[in-house]
Amino acid sequence: MAENMDWKNGAHGHKFIASFSGGKDSVLALYKAMQVGEAVGLIVMLEEEGKRSRSHGMPPELIRAQAESIGLPVYTGAASWTEYESVFTGLLKQAKDQGAEVLVTGDLDMPAHGCWHDKVTKDAGLKLGMPLWEMDHLEAVQQFINLGFVTMLVTVNLSLGMKKEDLGRVLTHEFVEELQARGIDPCGEGGEFHTTVIDGPIFKQPIAVRKCEILRDGDYAFLPLELDQFA
Repeated sequence: MAENMDWKNGAHGHKFIASFSGGKDSVLALYKAMQVGEAVGLIVMLEEEGKRSRSHGMPPELIRAQAESIGLPVYTGAASWTEYESVFTGLLKQAKDQGAEVLVTGDLDMPAHGCWHDKVTKDAGLKLGMPLWEMDHLEAVQQFINLGFVTMLVTVNLSLGMKKEDLGRVLTHEFVEELQARGIDPCGEGGEFHTTVIDGPIFKQPIAVRKCEILRDGDYAFLPLELDQFA
């Protein structure tokens, strides 16, 4: 267990690769890790066709825009869920060849034992850093907002108290209070919502996006975003 307790400080003094969804938790974890270690890149997993990110359904060009604004290269891999672990581990090994010593992730509630990221990092010969591990959910989102990050809701689960009208809203302290009043985890850790970060202290410039038509798939509603070339 003593080794696990180092997860919160795993990036300290090390070069690291960050697992990146483009959402608030991965960005906050990246920010925290960059204060104490050296980032060498971002890992983004894509769906099989390579047209959307596996975690938040973002187009690769939007992810590249985020990475360029942050100033980091992106390691991408397209995979089905069956191939996910082997492709992800392969990307970790590539990053290790480029000097990475640690994988940083934005997980808050990862179990101390049986952690998937712990397994794959060991398989790749890396250590694990989770700056947000066991952090209070409200504290995490408040810290994110106070730091000046701007994030927009892009996916909502309509069966978990979220509304289609929540899509496109920016996460503010007032909105967080509203979500809590509705019985929703302020970090969306129950799968209630996902976000895309478009500005903040590690971004050289904000990401100009255009909102597309809302899509529905069962209990889920999605707001696709595209880069706004004319902003």
